[in-house]
Amino acid sequence: MRYLIAILFVLVASASHAEMNVAATTTSMGMLAREIGGEAVSVTDLTPPDRDAHFLQARPSIMAGVRRAELLISVGAELEVGWLPAAIQGANNRRVYPGQPGYFEAAQYIELIEVGGPADRALGDVHPDGNPHFNLDPVRMGQLALALAEHMGTMRPERSDYFLQNAERFVQAIDERMPQWQSRTEGAVGILQYHKDANYFAKLFDVPMLGFIEPLPGVQPTARHLRDLVSQMQDKEGIITYMTFQPERGPRFMQDQLGWPLMAMRLEPPLGSTAEDYFNLIDSWVGAVSGEST
Repeated sequence: MRYLIAILFVLVASASHAEMNVAATTTSMGMLAREIGGEAVSVTDLTPPDRDAHFLQARPSIMAGVRRAELLISVGAELEVGWLPAAIQGANNRRVYPGQPGYFEAAQYIELIEVGGPADRALGDVHPDGNPHFNLDPVRMGQLALALAEHMGTMRPERSDYFLQNAERFVQAIDERMPQWQSRTEGAVGILQYHKDANYFAKLFDVPMLGFIEPLPGVQPTARHLRDLVSQMQDKEGIITYMTFQPERGPRFMQDQLGWPLMAMRLEPPLGSTAEDYFNLIDSWVGAVSGEST
């Protein structure tokens, strides 16, 4: 009898200390899960960083990652609305259904910008709940780290202090880097973006936003729109940015007409990334707007 009790104790203890399987919809969310979870988690990035998370499909590989997950971390604000609900349904994993403890929607834990407006697809790929591209704002990512640590602590109470310490370490690393980032971006030139990807970054570091190559979010530019943009930008100074997964033709046209530096940027850190990879991503944006990369 004592032998059986001992075995049961070992099994229960082993289960409570088993790695938490986490699935993250983007590599930024995966990075947070790794930094906070450390040795207590196993993290799967559901999507690669070189794809537009607006326009993906619920592939079998994504469903498999969701099916294995005890915790699913999404960006939210309808970024993944075109494919994540189908992936969750196809995976048939009730632990990670919205509203369940195993579902964490990041956008619910931070203040979003650009909230409101009509939910009208005729106006492009709009997000009435707010702009979902907050991952380029390290301060908000720090706030999110603390919220995620608290959530993970409710799922593994015996690890709650460990998760919180890791989150606080991440926030401290951001705080240490912010003065240098702010100094380097002081007096930065404006950005002509392809899409509203870097709005949080621009707001945080007081970088002028000059306009957008898309006439509407998610809609490729027409020749007329590009000509109008050229007229509007003639007397300004700035850089042109587009993500590596976005069409290059419009940005190239603007570069030819304005003579501004053209930057192919990354929106997300690499697959399997750590905090250092994320900080390198922010560094690349700081370097672009400060002129260090031109």
